[in-house]
Amino acid sequence: MSRAEPHKRGGFREFIKRLTSSQSELEAEELQEDLDRHGATPIAACGDRRRSCVAGTLRTVTLRPRGGAPALEAELYDGSDVIDLVWLGRRKIAGIEPGRILRAEGLVSMQDGRKVMFNPRYELRPSGGA
Repeated sequence: MSRAEPHKRGGFREFIKRLTSSQSELEAEELQEDLDRHGATPIAACGDRRRSCVAGTLRTVTLRPRGGAPALEAELYDGSDVIDLVWLGRRKIAGIEPGRILRAEGLVSMQDGRKVMFNPRYELRPSGGA
């Protein structure tokens, strides 16, 4: 058996896996592979009341008042879980739109069973993932 044969078998398994996986499963896997490149922690591993750096794709962006003040909310998905990013006092932020790749850093808290990060520092990433 040559050294190339195990690699070929792994390649075939990967090919079969890609054929039998749904599009959402493949996208989740790609997002998780990008975490190291962004220097991020999987959202699923983020704990309550811990500073974390997360990265992923914005699924939704909505304007929702909190306590009478405007708040821009965005749901970030990284393939492992979702987290709500909330910017208090903001109605709109240039570049914060569904489908955008983003890296965010801040304190994670739990609200109504969901992970939330208020006023995170963020960095918009190019669509190509660079």
